[in-house]
Amino acid sequence: MWLASPALPVGGFSYSEGLEAAVESGAVASEAHATAWLLDQLHLVLARSDMALVAKAWSAWRRGDLEDAAALNAWVRRTRESAEMLQQAEQMGRSLAAWIGQRDADDPRSQALAAQLPAPTWPVAFALAAAQSDAPLHEALLAFAFGWAENMVQAAVKSLPLGQSAGQRILGALAAEIPAAAKHAARLMDSERQAYAPMLAILSSQHETQYSRLFRS
Repeated sequence: MWLASPALPVGGFSYSEGLEAAVESGAVASEAHATAWLLDQLHLVLARSDMALVAKAWSAWRRGDLEDAAALNAWVRRTRESAEMLQQAEQMGRSLAAWIGQRDADDPRSQALAAQLPAPTWPVAFALAAAQSDAPLHEALLAFAFGWAENMVQAAVKSLPLGQSAGQRILGALAAEIPAAAKHAARLMDSERQAYAPMLAILSSQHETQYSRLFRS
């Protein structure tokens, strides 16, 4: 639950992951649009990429396979489709690695995470924090997805803008789908894991030069 909190000092609240650009383009213009957009992002992007990666990295950290964890970290960096997406993965990864290092400095896995070059990435760092907590994998994936959902709903509330009640309805719709997304992510083989969302990548690239914006992505 701690790892799922938006108060975790990693800066997730400062990113919209392309949602702000989708609002600017008119692709998301209402509560219904935002709900549909985020549900698609959950199932088509998060579950098949970062959640699946967390599942593999959680297993690698649990068995102390530092080489596999490093390979997964490299996969995250290779598959980020825009500069903003890569910046987010690395900035949040560094921040969580610093938090982990303060809590478990003597754990060699913490040291291995901090030593990832050029940076630890967010899904791999989250997987280590979850592994160190002894949380079961399914619960770790639920926490990862719910933390994402809370940040994204707040991005929708601020970008459209929407009221808090609308935000809670969107969050409820996402929460209802997160368990299925977690089960899907945990079942994916390495060959099935993917990060391919061309519309999101284009919007993310356009956001880099968007004239007026609230978020870093």
